Amino acid sequence: MTIDDKKHQEYDDLTQIKYIGGHDYDGIRELDNRLPPFLKYLFYVSIVFATSYLMLVFVFKDDSVIQEKEYQKEMAALQQHNGEEEAAAPAEVKARTKDEMIAAGQVTFEKICSVCHGKFGEGLVGPNMTDEYWIHGGRFEDMKKVVMDGVIEKGMISYKNQLSQRQIDDVLTYIQSLQGTNPPNPKAPQGEKYVPEESAE
Repeated sequence: MTIDDKKHQEYDDLTQIKYIGGHDYDGIRELDNRLPPFLKYLFYVSIVFATSYLMLVFVFKDDSVIQEKEYQKEMAALQQHNGEEEAAAPAEVKARTKDEMIAAGQVTFEKICSVCHGKFGEGLVGPNMTDEYWIHGGRFEDMKKVVMDGVIEKGMISYKNQLSQRQIDDVLTYIQSLQGTNPPNPKAPQGEKYVPEESAE
C-alpha cells in the first residue's frame, strides 16, 4: 500500500474503524475489524497443540496417542489376564467333561462363529462345519491353527488375541461335535474329505 493510499483511507464515523477497500456490495462496506483476543489465542493454542501431536505421533512415536499400538497393548493385557486366570484356577475346576466343553464352546460359536458359519454350522459365507470336507485339514490341530492364525484372504481373522486358549479348545470341541449332523440348507462341501485316523488297538 502506498503513502497516498494510506492518506485516503476511509473510516467509519461511528466506530472509527477503517474500511477495507474493494469489499463493497449493495451499499454495504466491510470494516477492518480485529479478531477478538480469545479467538486469536485459541488459534495460537490450536497450532501449538497440532504441532505437538504430530511430533508425538511421527517423531517420538508415543504409544499413548497411536490407537493401533494402544489396541495391541490392551489385547496383550487381556490375553495375559486370561492366562493368569487359567493358571490360578484350581486343578479340579480345570478338569471338565467333554459335554461341559461342548456347552461352553456352543456359546462362543453362536456369539462369534455363527455369523459366517451359520447357527447350526451349515455354512454361510464360511464353509459348512458339519460335513467331512475341510479346506485346511480336519484334524483338531489344523482347525486350531486356522483359528489362531486366521486366513485373511478368505475373510477369516485371527482370534488368538480375542479368545483364550480354553475358549478356542471349547469351540473346536463343539465344532467337532457337529460332524454328521444334518442342518437345514447345508452349504456344498468345500476342500478335501477328511477321514480320522483309527486309533491303534
